[in-house]
Amino acid sequence: MFEVLIHPWDAVADDSEWQNWLAEGRDFGQLIASGSGRDLPVVVPTHFLYDGDRTVRLHLARPNPVWEPLTEHPRALLTVIDDYLYAPSEWGANQGQPVQQAVPTSYYATVQLACDVRVIDDPTETAQILNAQLSHFEPAGSIREPVTAEDRLLSGIRGIELTVTAAQAKFKYAGNKTDTVRARIADRLAERGGTADNRARTHLLRRHPFTT
Repeated sequence: MFEVLIHPWDAVADDSEWQNWLAEGRDFGQLIASGSGRDLPVVVPTHFLYDGDRTVRLHLARPNPVWEPLTEHPRALLTVIDDYLYAPSEWGANQGQPVQQAVPTSYYATVQLACDVRVIDDPTETAQILNAQLSHFEPAGSIREPVTAEDRLLSGIRGIELTVTAAQAKFKYAGNKTDTVRARIADRLAERGGTADNRARTHLLRRHPFTT
């Protein structure tokens, strides 16, 4: 079993939280294949399609070094991270704590999926994966034609189907702070107002509503 440091206040209550988070458009991550007896794993940044439940599909180029470790051991980890930012020390200073001694931190959401791997070489099934990805990623009105099983493009790629067997999710958004401190952090995020700030503020207020 893989391990991630997740404090109780950063843990999800159930799978629906991370599943919904992924379904909101998180479709790029890192596929990590350890193989057997290797010094380091092969790590592949990649787009993917998640079905909202337990299946992830993607395709990769045939020259990719990931195929050998997947043959050695058909297991992989897919990790996704988003809504991350640096929070200055002043934001999270505890009540009565000198600001000069406060601890800065990072806020982020991450999901890590342990998966069984099925490598796909069947051209019909590979074309289905590629067409599903084209449908998902191509902009509205795209003139890109669908791929057929006879398309020469398929000779250069292989499909992958991941079946999720375990998941670890972490939403680190000031869950260990008091309502007063969280209110200050929410204000600072609103003042800074970047895209990640707004997303982090939404997570903070959703996961840890406060009344002060």
